[in-house]
Amino acid sequence: MLLVAVDAGGSSTRALVVDSTGHCLGLGTAGSANPVSTGPEGVERALGAAVRQATASAGVLPSAVTGAAVAMAGARSVRSTAGPEHPSITAGLTGAGVDAPFVVESDLLAMFCAGSSDLDGHALVAGTGSAAIRVRGGEVEGVSDGSGWLLGDEGSGFWIGHHVVRAVVADLDGRGPATGLTPLVLAQLDIDDAHESRPSSLSRLTETVYEMRPVRLARFAPVAFTVVDDAVAAAIVEGASEALTRTLGSVMDSAIDGPLVLGGSVLLHQAQVATAVETAFRVQGG
Repeated sequence: MLLVAVDAGGSSTRALVVDSTGHCLGLGTAGSANPVSTGPEGVERALGAAVRQATASAGVLPSAVTGAAVAMAGARSVRSTAGPEHPSITAGLTGAGVDAPFVVESDLLAMFCAGSSDLDGHALVAGTGSAAIRVRGGEVEGVSDGSGWLLGDEGSGFWIGHHVVRAVVADLDGRGPATGLTPLVLAQLDIDDAHESRPSSLSRLTETVYEMRPVRLARFAPVAFTVVDDAVAAAIVEGASEALTRTLGSVMDSAIDGPLVLGGSVLLHQAQVATAVETAFRVQGG
């Protein structure tokens, strides 16, 4: 028996071909397949590309796959009342030659299961987006945030990057305090602030940012952690920590005797944020 397992995230998509024992036979990767940020066409394109690459690297025919599991952020937005329940997922799999039954699960539940074999616990992710879940009996019992860049994802990479760029704009036009974030963001955008006036730098920054897909503001999140002794950067990082703590607290049940699984680049690579979240979790009885 051959199965396909897909992790469809906001930054990248990974697909595995596994046998009945869970042994990995092949791996494929592609771009974002988050329906909130890329739309159904993006889901179909990335899912299909990752699955085609996975079956090719496994050296198996796609038609030999007997089932698939897709862990996806924002999966509810790819459902349909007409035709297949998840038409873009169906199209992505069949386009890759996989015509088999599939199930769609929360990406956070997949992350929790990857981090622990317990059936009860909590999980918090802060990558491009952010969300928290409470797990009981191996099922998602409660969810908080994961509402996308426009309506939520507080404390996420997008949230931090957005605040960074807004702080730089406020510095350049005089509405906000000077910050060491400014030269770093301008350098990332290839804007030479040493040889351009502040109005010129601001104009070029504004034009460049508005040409981006909004979710790409997450690329500026690491800048907030690289500036030492900068009050503006420190406030952004502290705000992200507080936001993620609130998100986790809104689903937390201290009666659940299980682990907290953390995932996503903000929590995995920024110890300051992860430590703040872990401390709050323990204070609340976790």
